Amino acid sequence: MQNPVIDVVISDTSPEDRDAVLDVLRTYNRAQTGRVRGADFAVLLRDPETGSVIGGLYGEESYGWAFIKYLVVPENLRGLGLGSRLMEEAEEIARRRGFVGVWLDTYDFQARPFYEKLGYTVFGELEGGAGAHGQFFLKKRFA
Repeated sequence: MQNPVIDVVISDTSPEDRDAVLDVLRTYNRAQTGRVRGADFAVLLRDPETGSVIGGLYGEESYGWAFIKYLVVPENLRGLGLGSRLMEEAEEIARRRGFVGVWLDTYDFQARPFYEKLGYTVFGELEGGAGAHGQFFLKKRFA
């Protein structure tokens, strides 16, 4: 049997191309795991005067776990407990959806001690990326 002729093309990315690649991956993953990717979730910080989003958290389901993709609190508002509140809300969403726990990644110049204070433990590390900064993977498994 001969290999099919397939074009391998290097190109700029587009949302449509990304979605096409993800569709192939999700179809395969669904066949292997029986799971369909769940809904994303967000917990937002809004300016009370303008209603504008000024920070927050964005997460998604990752095979029975909640994955925190982004979390940001404006620098001038750090240390006021807002990050902890965002994480508490995300954990509550994860519990309500029946997830095993929450996982995330952070760099050494970001918030590793913050997450560890919230009960997260390191389960992996990549060294030397992002300008020689270490990247850490942390998780918090629910009981």
